[in-house]
Amino acid sequence: MLQIDRILAPTDFSSHSEGSVRFACELAERLGAELHLIHVLSDVVVPAGPDPMLISSMPPEYYREIEDQSRQTLDSLCAPDWPRPAQIVTEVRWGDPVDEINAYATEKGIDMIVVATHGRTGLAHVLLGSVAERIVREAPCPVLTIRDKKPS
Repeated sequence: MLQIDRILAPTDFSSHSEGSVRFACELAERLGAELHLIHVLSDVVVPAGPDPMLISSMPPEYYREIEDQSRQTLDSLCAPDWPRPAQIVTEVRWGDPVDEINAYATEKGIDMIVVATHGRTGLAHVLLGSVAERIVREAPCPVLTIRDKKPS
């Protein structure tokens, strides 16, 4: 029988991911599982001139601030009126979202990932790709996708 002790809910802090995080909170509470919340930040590079090889990175203070803000947001992400798991673990990482989410799942022995999907189809899906789809294909554990019913 499948035992679910650790649930991972990645979030980009969008309204789309709010529904999946809330669902993960309720699922973790009902199963008595730990809830892991993760937010992955991407490095910001800015062209520093007409030559595309000249790329300037943001100052170190920017990275510290954005990481601190992300941690604060994660710490208050589960609203007080939502179901409350016994234990919530938060993590902020830098890099490719899919790679970091799947690496975290492997490192922490995550039993299930609950992720939002925008439900895009056609050209929008082809052009924008799908983080959720890549997570499903590459994850080390089962993935539950939650489609946002709100219009995008």
